[in-house]
Amino acid sequence: MTSAFSTRIIRTLTVPLDAESFPGGLPSFLVRDDVLCWSRREAGLVGFGEVARFTATGPERFLEADIWWRHLVLEAQTEDTVEWPGTGPVAFGSFAFSKASAHESRLIVPEIVVGLRDGKAWLTQLTFDDVDLTEAGARAALDRWLGSSAGAGALAGALAGSAADGTTSEPSLAGNGTAGGPAAEAGRAVVRPLPLAAGATLHTGSLSEEAWMAAVAAGVEEIRAGALEKLVLARDIVATLPTGVNAAQVLRELAARYRECWTYGVDGLVGATPEMLIQVEGRTAQARVLAGTLDRRDADGMAGSPLEFAERVLAGSEKQRHEHDIAIQSLTTQLAPFSEAMNAHSEPFILELPNVWHLASDVKAELTEVEGHVPTCLALINALHPTAAVCGTPTTVAGALIRKLEHLDRGPYAGPVGWLDAAGNGEWGIALRGAVIESAETVRLYAGCGVVEGSVPEAELAETWAKFRPMLESLGINS
Repeated sequence: MTSAFSTRIIRTLTVPLDAESFPGGLPSFLVRDDVLCWSRREAGLVGFGEVARFTATGPERFLEADIWWRHLVLEAQTEDTVEWPGTGPVAFGSFAFSKASAHESRLIVPEIVVGLRDGKAWLTQLTFDDVDLTEAGARAALDRWLGSSAGAGALAGALAGSAADGTTSEPSLAGNGTAGGPAAEAGRAVVRPLPLAAGATLHTGSLSEEAWMAAVAAGVEEIRAGALEKLVLARDIVATLPTGVNAAQVLRELAARYRECWTYGVDGLVGATPEMLIQVEGRTAQARVLAGTLDRRDADGMAGSPLEFAERVLAGSEKQRHEHDIAIQSLTTQLAPFSEAMNAHSEPFILELPNVWHLASDVKAELTEVEGHVPTCLALINALHPTAAVCGTPTTVAGALIRKLEHLDRGPYAGPVGWLDAAGNGEWGIALRGAVIESAETVRLYAGCGVVEGSVPEAELAETWAKFRPMLESLGINS
């Protein structure tokens, strides 16, 4: 299904903003529950409003979305004085994990986009209407979405809202990057204790804990029988908050606390993923692959520093290394036909997050022309998804077993989420550490684990609770 606007010409205006005018960074704009969001550290994109939407289901959802987007931007009238990845026409997207899912995958074109990256900031207005696009008009439109009559007032109000709930993103000297990884220099967000959500309750999702552990055991037996090498099983829980779900606050909390993750918000899907499926800028593609997890609470009372504990237990585990090797081989094999050169870490590094440690590897590839053109990020997603990190291997066997054992439709969980522009640039993470806001008071949370021959059901269950923690914390629920 395509938007009624698909046969009309989209027009966009991008103008620079003063990045120093909002020291809170992009999270200071997270003041609406319906905001579209993609943010890491203090940079990224946020969108307000909606001028067009594409939806699809089934195995061709990525390619159908790709065709729709390329048709939309082909004749776009674009005025762009910034010319940076994420300027001009932009769409935010979320795709269902499974080709068999009833959940609609979607691309959403917002009315207003604010971007911040590498010290540059910009504002884009998008429309199908025959009106003059001016810088003053774009700023006024942003003000309307932020609920203020003056630009400075809107920004001040956004900043005040961020400070009021204690989610300032001012870094301290304490590190929260990747040990041995590219982000080792990153600072830790300074955050205040979260208020508890009054009367919040948690409910069993599609399977009880006992039934889910039985599913893990069944998966291990299939692996031992030689049917497959790895299986990823997910489970869901439902949180009810009588005081209501504040999506903007959830996003601000995630952005402040999980700065090494990509905080996302698309149409009620919210979360902070540590895993980049594919990032495309020009002809360069990058990915971050995770497999292998250790709860940081397991280090309590152990000898040595927490990081030494993580290196000893995580990097030294044959089971965890095997799971990681499967995931990295899956991605590089699928990406190879689109690449003329590729490099990946020879050894995984420890990614340090507030709740867990992961084994992580970064992959970088120079894209080659396929049938006369560089592949788009949606074409790459079509080839890469689902990876072994979120499905298993072989993919076909793992996918069938997931449908048999999980007893749930994952919807957008573990599917691609992110954004793309008209130039072919985009960032698409895997929708992990997230939830779907199902009503004003109800949120469905998802978490999954990689199952290999050495997996123990009780340990995998404990891992899911560690992975639920970011969302539970951001909702004000003890975990």
